[in-house]
Amino acid sequence: MSFPALQQYLSRLHDAPQADSTLWLDQQGRAHGRYFNSTLTSAFQPIRTPETGSIVGVQGFMRSYSRNDTGLSIWKLLDTGATDEQSVELDRLCRLLHAVNFYRQPEMADYDLYLSVHARLLAAVDSNHGMSFRRVLDVLGLPHKKIVLQLPLIQPDQAWLMNYVADNYRRNGFRLAVNAADARQGLDLLEQVQPDVIKVDVREITDEAATLDLLCVAGEKNVKLVFKRVESSQIYDKLRKLGAQAQQTILAQGYLWDQPKASFAQDASEPEAIATAGQES
Repeated sequence: MSFPALQQYLSRLHDAPQADSTLWLDQQGRAHGRYFNSTLTSAFQPIRTPETGSIVGVQGFMRSYSRNDTGLSIWKLLDTGATDEQSVELDRLCRLLHAVNFYRQPEMADYDLYLSVHARLLAAVDSNHGMSFRRVLDVLGLPHKKIVLQLPLIQPDQAWLMNYVADNYRRNGFRLAVNAADARQGLDLLEQVQPDVIKVDVREITDEAATLDLLCVAGEKNVKLVFKRVESSQIYDKLRKLGAQAQQTILAQGYLWDQPKASFAQDASEPEAIATAGQES
């Protein structure tokens, strides 16, 4: 799938002088950005159905530039020194960079693209935050319906704020994912926010009964449940057993299968090898 407006934009970036540009392309066509004199770029990590190895989505991560995709998280480097206004600017730059780097690769265009909304953005943005990103995508001719905006963990007293932001993004045509601290909060968020996706950190799965309930209720409501930070076959075996008990397909994301990197097109064509990785001890 090609995107003519995006290709025209990439051509302009390619011709722009790096020293005078906020965004530019390297020799491989990868987009980079500048913020606080740091060079930023995108890395992507797949969300998979481990039993088959198939990819159902991809999450974008902002990294400081490195040749081997092992740059540092830019939020950890800059967040404590940035004002709310600067955080909004950085968040918008991150999402633009991810969209450009993702959709410049035609083989990735069929996947959902998960883009994180930083916690500081929830309180700092005005009422038009969803519209601003929608306009950028429209100008570039990119499919907003394939983008899932991922809201951060919240405290119970911030529920109103998450609902406010979620409503704004929905009205602008985006799907929503929410991060849950554990399975019980996931059950609460299913009712409070009614998201399209819930993501749960596998390191917080201590209540198997609640996890089974979450799997079942999410399945009934046609909400995707993604277990993130899967880093060992032992954790994956636990998830697989829970999925079998709930008779639900497990979706997972983590270093057991994928390191975040600029492109994973070759991995996508080798589902058998990916599925096998989750079964090795």
